[in-house]
Amino acid sequence: MPAQELTFVDTNILVYAHDASESHKQPIAEALLTELWRQGTGVLSTQVLQEFYVVATRKYDPAMSRDLARRLVAHYANWRVVGVDLPLIVSASELEEVHSLSFWDALVVEAARRAGATRLATEDMQDGREFGDLRIHDPFKKAPST
Repeated sequence: MPAQELTFVDTNILVYAHDASESHKQPIAEALLTELWRQGTGVLSTQVLQEFYVVATRKYDPAMSRDLARRLVAHYANWRVVGVDLPLIVSASELEEVHSLSFWDALVVEAARRAGATRLATEDMQDGREFGDLRIHDPFKKAPST
């Protein structure tokens, strides 16, 4: 039996999954995260966890309590978590330059690649774009009608 493929989750997926004001995107994000929990194939980075904490406690309306945000961060830390370190920063800066990405997006891509993920769930990059074995997946984008 082949190993299950890992999915790296970008900040926006976590944000939508826990934001009740996102009536369209919340159920889609929740379903994706539920499936990743079930399969044990979710991956994220310290950058994603930091960004989620800031958005949840400062940009949600109403803001999430800091205690709940901390508990959610700790909960997601049960997944494989890629730490942002100097080699990751340097490789992200190179990817940014070569592929004309924002530095923050490049850092997410490099963290996903470091983790061995084959799918990056995000709405912040072009759906279907590939970086080596890593493919961008926008779970909110509807498939074209045939």
